[in-house]
Amino acid sequence: MENKLVRDLMVPIEEYAVVDETASLHEAFLALDNALMAMPAGRQPYRAVLVQNAEGKVVGKIGQLSFLKALEPKYDALGDVGSLSRAGVSAGFISSMMDHYRFFQDDIRDMCTQAKNIKVTDAMHTITEKIDADSELAEAMHKIVMFQTLSILVVDGEEVVGLLRLADLFDEIAEIIRNIN
Repeated sequence: MENKLVRDLMVPIEEYAVVDETASLHEAFLALDNALMAMPAGRQPYRAVLVQNAEGKVVGKIGQLSFLKALEPKYDALGDVGSLSRAGVSAGFISSMMDHYRFFQDDIRDMCTQAKNIKVTDAMHTITEKIDADSELAEAMHKIVMFQTLSILVVDGEEVVGLLRLADLFDEIAEIIRNIN
């Protein structure tokens, strides 16, 4: 059995949802929705949108959590809640902060309407991680774990040709494990 390469598992950039950095969060959501409808059968669903600059270079990514955080801008006032929790701040204290800032008081439809006014650049995660399309899957696994990311850009030379997602890599690894005698 021949070892697969990153290019064998990646989602080609042409199939992925991509928006310009001038797009709104609403436009990014619609791009994701359209990509999901056109997605080939049997593939893990897309959960992010790539953001490209004026030169067509991919500069960022907006995942599902980023979408939700952008719709609730009050979270910025709290800082990085994950860091607070890891630093030993109690869940009770974080809950009281959320009560103080009146989280969950807004109507969900009003929050979603704001997506038209939020720029993708305000919600995106800047992408710096990448891997060569001809890399072995072991290297891909190492990079995804090392960068603690759900996906990594795939390049052929300097050109972005796709996206390798944790879900697709995990599916392949699970298949290899199932077939070990």
